[in-house]
Amino acid sequence: MSESQGPEGTQQLPVMEKGADNELGQSASSAAYEPLPTADAGEHGDGRFWSARRIPAGILALLTLAGVGLLLYDVAAVRADRDAMAWRKTLARELAERPLDDTWVLVGAGVATALGVWLLVLAVTPGLRDVLPMRRAHPDVRAGLHRGAAAMVLRDRAIEVSGVRSVRVRVRRRKVTVRAVSHFRELDDVRADMDATLADGIRQLGLARRPALSVRVARPGRKG
Repeated sequence: MSESQGPEGTQQLPVMEKGADNELGQSASSAAYEPLPTADAGEHGDGRFWSARRIPAGILALLTLAGVGLLLYDVAAVRADRDAMAWRKTLARELAERPLDDTWVLVGAGVATALGVWLLVLAVTPGLRDVLPMRRAHPDVRAGLHRGAAAMVLRDRAIEVSGVRSVRVRVRRRKVTVRAVSHFRELDDVRADMDATLADGIRQLGLARRPALSVRVARPGRKG
């Protein structure tokens, strides 16, 4: 890539050399943008939003309540000189007589282990991967932007570039991937304009951590 200064000291857009196109006639770029510092980044941080996970918590609470309630009822019935429920007698007998290498014992242990690991993962991970934290304008207010909304904004910006026929934008936490089809103009010129336009669009999103940008421009495929 080469850069040049204009006659009045203004910086022109970077232009790729003609030999940079690959055999498929595509032009690609990858540029990283450093996030702007925030006044409260050192104190409060701008990590991901934590999910309340109400559905898993509600299911676990209901199952625990049902199991504990049934067990307490059976214990109270035994204390009242009544016979224990058949399921508790069967369970106690199976646990006492069935060997540890039995297939059903191993299956039950595997299911319990998998459930425990799933609960631990839910407990230590924030979740809400589709919400991107935004920079804080006030220390007591946090805002987030959905990845789908960010992709829609950037797509609208990219489709306005001259020569762009169609655009696909995928926004992740650390990277924005753009795939465009250009039906006229040089691919390098279209790519350079999209780089500048999308870089400005990413800055205007106001994200706490700006993702890197990857742009690829290609010609439309031949019909037939």
